[in-house]
Amino acid sequence: MSDSCDRPLWVVGLGCQRGCSALELRQLMENGLQACRLKVEDIAALASIDGKSAEAGMLELGHGLGLTVGFFSAADLAAYEAQLTYRSDIAFDRTGCYGVAESAALAMATQLTGSPASLVIPRRKSPHATFALATANVRAGSTS
Repeated sequence: MSDSCDRPLWVVGLGCQRGCSALELRQLMENGLQACRLKVEDIAALASIDGKSAEAGMLELGHGLGLTVGFFSAADLAAYEAQLTYRSDIAFDRTGCYGVAESAALAMATQLTGSPASLVIPRRKSPHATFALATANVRAGSTS
């Protein structure tokens, strides 16, 4: 049962090819957020797979927006496989999970709130990146 004081927390999940620019990631994210009438300022965090933890474009985007960027192992992301709207064999071959953007967004939203997360925007693509948006409720009285 949801308390009337619960509020949504929004998390962006990103996947990208090596060398993808912060600009391409930001444009993909902003285009996706517009579909839900959300702004970058509404986002609590960014998330991806741990193999992207040194990816300059991802780190530049997070730092430039003042957001935490969380990284998860393929095993952590596999826990969200049943919620994926798209299963990529290519992603699995490269990362060990079937969907980086969707599962990372779900994992981070769940981690930050302690509540089950759901996808709001399924996987969207640009030439070198993927984007997804997940949300979970922050319970009233929570410090998240």
